[in-house]
Amino acid sequence: MKKGMKRFTIMLLAVSLGASLLSGCSSDNQKDGTNGKVKLELFANKPEAASTYKELIKKFEAENPNIDIELNLPPDADTVLKTRLTKNDMPDLMAIGGNATYGEVARAGALKDFSDSELVKKIQPVYIDMIGKLVGPEKKGIFGLPYVANADTVIYNKEKFEKLGVQPPKTWDEFIQIAEKAKAAGETAFYFTLKDAWTALPAWNALAANIVESDFPEKKNAGKASFQDNYGEVVDKMLTLLQYGHKDNFGKGYGDGNTAFAKGQSVMYLQGVWAIPEIKKANPNIQLGVFALPATNNPEQNKLVSGVDVLLSMSKDTKHPKEAMKFIEFMMDEDTAKTYIAEQSAFSTLKGVYQEDPIMEGIKANFANGAIASYPDYYYPAGMQAANLVQEFLIKKDKEKFLKKMDAEWDKVQNR
Repeated sequence: MKKGMKRFTIMLLAVSLGASLLSGCSSDNQKDGTNGKVKLELFANKPEAASTYKELIKKFEAENPNIDIELNLPPDADTVLKTRLTKNDMPDLMAIGGNATYGEVARAGALKDFSDSELVKKIQPVYIDMIGKLVGPEKKGIFGLPYVANADTVIYNKEKFEKLGVQPPKTWDEFIQIAEKAKAAGETAFYFTLKDAWTALPAWNALAANIVESDFPEKKNAGKASFQDNYGEVVDKMLTLLQYGHKDNFGKGYGDGNTAFAKGQSVMYLQGVWAIPEIKKANPNIQLGVFALPATNNPEQNKLVSGVDVLLSMSKDTKHPKEAMKFIEFMMDEDTAKTYIAEQSAFSTLKGVYQEDPIMEGIKANFANGAIASYPDYYYPAGMQAANLVQEFLIKKDKEKFLKKMDAEWDKVQNR
């Protein structure tokens, strides 16, 4: 009897152990996808790049059949990411903007430090410096790998420039003369899309980066600079540009603008190069060119505003660091980078990987000569909502009130 009981007990233990092992496998599979594959979330902030990401993910998964990448492209990605940070629910992988939100997440200690990675050596140092400034001196490390740079430009219709008999301008006065000439010819010079507040920022940044000293954020925090003292010319020039818009500057959004410009409804479009694929989708035959908005009358002083459009990072606490790193290495491969920049009309941050699209001819010299400035608004406090404030100002046109409000909002966020 004892012997039988013993055998029964052993069998019971074996069954229990088998069940628990199966249960463990099952919960792992639920967590990491099916068939024992490792499942990684790629959190990205550029819905317009969805097709490119999907194509690259497909290629990566074919090369790594044990890894599934799940693309997550939420609306208002910055807000979503900050919310997830507070909930300690960070994505495994991130392809996000090199902006104030990145700085905030990096300072919170949520991202892997890539300081010792060989991949850092592949990147042009100017972009490593840019993201370093976003994090600030209080936290040492490189918490993301700048992947793609963008450019804040004036996109122009080459056929319309030819009809007007004008060339891309080198100075502010030449720029406004072209707008005047367009207006006199019954054309809309600039197609504004100010229903979407953020679309005021390409012009705002192009002006501020060239007119206001680059150390403005540090001086502002030290009480040695202010919007009221330093941004007057920027504000005046924003109002000047607005005079050359269309009848419904605040009723049209970004999507409307891309289509309208593609259909020839304006001579120029104050947008970044990221808009080019959308414009060409709407009109594949349009002849486009780009130039840096000449914010001053000194051609030597005028720079192209460029920043880190996409940086790659990963959660410090991902359960699958090896697999996550494998995906980052795949993205940082030269062939992958070339695919991304060709499809997204962007610029690679990698040494030796160049944008070959002839549309970009007008800004190639800026990259070659280093005549580049960073986005000023990237260094404003993250919670300031600068785009909304600029949009409100352009509607109300009260310069003094607006500049005071910009100072007050900055201080309010900094003092929280």
